[in-house]
Amino acid sequence: MDHSEAPVLDALAAYHREQQVPFTPPGHKQGRGADPRAREVLGDAVFGSDVLAISGLDDRESGNKVLERAQELMADAVHAEQAFFSTCGSSLSVKSAMLSVAGPGEKLLVGRDAHKSVVSGLILSGVRPIWVEPQWDATRHLAHPPSPSAFAARFREHPDARGALVTSPTPYGTCADLAAIAAVCHEHGKPLIVDEAWGAHLPFHEDLPSWAMDAGADVCVTSVHKMGAGLEQGSVFHQQGDLVDPAVLRAREDLLGTTSPSVLIYAGLDAWRRQMVEHGHALLRDALDLASDARSQIAAIDGFEVQGREEFTGPGLAHDLDPLPVVIDLAGLGVSGYRAADWLREHHRVNMHLADHRRISAQFTFADDKETAEAVLSALRDLHAHLDDLRGGPAVEVPSPEDLRLELVVLPRDAFFGPAEQVPASGAVGRVSAEMLTPYPPGIPAVLPGERITAPVMDYLRSGVAAGMVVPDAADSTLRSVRVFIEE
Repeated sequence: MDHSEAPVLDALAAYHREQQVPFTPPGHKQGRGADPRAREVLGDAVFGSDVLAISGLDDRESGNKVLERAQELMADAVHAEQAFFSTCGSSLSVKSAMLSVAGPGEKLLVGRDAHKSVVSGLILSGVRPIWVEPQWDATRHLAHPPSPSAFAARFREHPDARGALVTSPTPYGTCADLAAIAAVCHEHGKPLIVDEAWGAHLPFHEDLPSWAMDAGADVCVTSVHKMGAGLEQGSVFHQQGDLVDPAVLRAREDLLGTTSPSVLIYAGLDAWRRQMVEHGHALLRDALDLASDARSQIAAIDGFEVQGREEFTGPGLAHDLDPLPVVIDLAGLGVSGYRAADWLREHHRVNMHLADHRRISAQFTFADDKETAEAVLSALRDLHAHLDDLRGGPAVEVPSPEDLRLELVVLPRDAFFGPAEQVPASGAVGRVSAEMLTPYPPGIPAVLPGERITAPVMDYLRSGVAAGMVVPDAADSTLRSVRVFIEE
């Protein structure tokens, strides 16, 4: 296919060139009605390109097949059979994928380290999750994707499961053995969904971990706004093979998606695909070299433990690692990641990708250069010089892997929509949660609706909040109280 094309961008250019006059939404009419103060901040180009997809980019019958052609080019670029654009982020895309495989009351094998968007899909759909345990690094208190043998064991226990879902890469860059997991699924005639939100860049360089479509997955979801150059909410889900019907996948997306998609987001996806096909290999080579150099320089700072293949991969750990997330463990220095990240933003205007009770992470992409790398390096060196100011914060009481695992006693959907009450945190222990409790980032729920809350997990979350953890989806984000299900 001719990847010098960019159908969405070309149609948008034609719209401007032809000086089309809209009597349609959006109501700002090319920015003429927008508040001048908004135009000053956002720029006229944003409003000028915010047009309808139909009777804007295309005619009333979509006769020019602008979006269809852009999606065909995307599929070709990443070795998929089908690609579908989403302007509601991978949170919607992964729900669409789940609902195309399993329905209400049916089972789906799901890695327990799934993002909250997966749990939201379980709540909306009524699908029964069969949890697959991640591989837990007890030394570093960190979960890596589940192993192929863990999925195989769960299929033996639940042969009626409709398929499986795994998250890879994780926000820490650790990756599952997707080819082996896909083989396990296909031995049972079941599809594999991969939440590859952090892996949109993977198809474009051989030194990166395997891309889900190349590994044999049936559906995968990518967030182009995360590791690509798309706008926020720009997501693509991809399909191949005959285990998931693309017509069903499209219908599920249509059910959940907006009827007013953003052409700005479509254009970002379209432009990024062309950029990657034409220049992606060289851009990613530069990014990998830059991240490697940054890793070396950060590791030279006394006490900054940069986490790489040696720490994150191997037996019982992750299968592979994306080296672009540069994860720094500060545990040996007695400083929490929360305090370190807040200090870096306050004193150097450097925003870290994630922070947990002992780590911070800088997410490098091909958009970074020596100047941005030096900004984070300089900030980290200054952080080291001010460690004494950051020590002594509240400690996070991290449970053992066994204590982190809660019993699912009610389906997430039933607990979320069922009768509930708000009770003091001390009274929540032993009760069934009616809400998600999710340390964010990375956004992996510690407690799901339908799980029975235990004292170790409650202590973990409450000590975490005291130390700087954010739990944004709780009805009471301070966790002085918790929303619980009223059991009969």
